[in-house]
Amino acid sequence: MNRCAILFLLVILHSFPSNGQKSVESANKEITNQQLIKIPGGKFQSFYEKKETGNVISVDEFSLNKYAVTNQQFLEFVKENPKWSRSKVSKLFADVNYLKHWAGDLVIGDEALFNSPVVNVSWFAANAYCRWAGNRLPSTSEWEYAASQEVLKKDKKDTTKVIDIILSWYAKPNRKIVPSVGSAFENIFRVNDMHGLIWEWTSDFNSYVSGGDSRSSDEIERNLFCASGSFGTVDKEDYAAYMRFGFRGSLKGNYCIQNLGFRCARDLNVFNSKNK
Repeated sequence: MNRCAILFLLVILHSFPSNGQKSVESANKEITNQQLIKIPGGKFQSFYEKKETGNVISVDEFSLNKYAVTNQQFLEFVKENPKWSRSKVSKLFADVNYLKHWAGDLVIGDEALFNSPVVNVSWFAANAYCRWAGNRLPSTSEWEYAASQEVLKKDKKDTTKVIDIILSWYAKPNRKIVPSVGSAFENIFRVNDMHGLIWEWTSDFNSYVSGGDSRSSDEIERNLFCASGSFGTVDKEDYAAYMRFGFRGSLKGNYCIQNLGFRCARDLNVFNSKNK
């Protein structure tokens, strides 16, 4: 077996919980502590056209956490899985910025952080947490579909549009302490903070760049360059989507960034079988 194959196996094994019984107990605790929202199947229009599917993407129904995973929730995961503590995590799975905003391995510190989304976590850590909780990371298509839904109007006078929230947020500098979950907005799917608090990991965050498209990387980059240069003539929704695409394309799985967190998803048939 060559070195690459061995390394791949190590990555997969490291992503699973260390104790099967704890995984089951934690999955039940996750359902109790954080609501999973049923997202109906549907379609959305992507700014990026793929040869195989065009720019209209179909998404099957699934479940998605109402809120991003918080620091307090992630702490419970670290307590049960010490290999994901700040001092013990492998640099292969998380860079030097991993949980750097915490006061210690098992100490968050500032109480203002307890209910805010956990950030400075890698894709590997986010994936491991979701598995521990009996869930998974949402795909990019699932995330974009859920995030494309409009703001839930509080009254008829409310004219807030999600794209205005997005562009306003993109224009602001990063905050030292991310506000609590639920402080941005709720969309018509009853999912909160898809925009306005943090960027979020997806299961296939770099799939378009690393082989999810049949075109060469040069052709993809050339088309993206043209898209970015035509901001004055395209919808601002396309520009916002391009920003997310560009951000995801710049990531590596072990990156830990101060405004990047995650939420979990679940196949709907799994959710139904757990709740019968």
